[in-house]
Amino acid sequence: MTVLVAYIPRPEGDAAFTAAVEEAGRRRERLVVLNAPRAGAPVSADVASEAAVADMIQRATAAGVDVEVRQDAHAGDLADEVLRVAEELDVSVIVIGLRRRSPVGKLIMGSTAQRILLDADRPVLAVKP
Repeated sequence: MTVLVAYIPRPEGDAAFTAAVEEAGRRRERLVVLNAPRAGAPVSADVASEAAVADMIQRATAAGVDVEVRQDAHAGDLADEVLRVAEELDVSVIVIGLRRRSPVGKLIMGSTAQRILLDADRPVLAVKP
């Protein structure tokens, strides 16, 4: 089986990656890091740099975890992409990072994390930085 982590290069993404490496090591499963930019965006702050990807690979390898980083562009909502990849790979758990948002902010803007938590058909591990 596989552990899937939705990664963005921010503190919540780093927390999710750290938790995912630990979870993959505990389960003795491979780790897939999903760092997918939106298709058509000329520049995306959500894409990890080459140095960040190399660091993630080094950290996972040092922990004895086989890792794959996916950075393919996606169309539509990120939550849909995370759930699609989870289904495609038949992952055992999805790991996501949570950021602090007010209830009003969640109501107005929606929440990718909330959609994943509510719509996933497999366990979701949600962590905060």
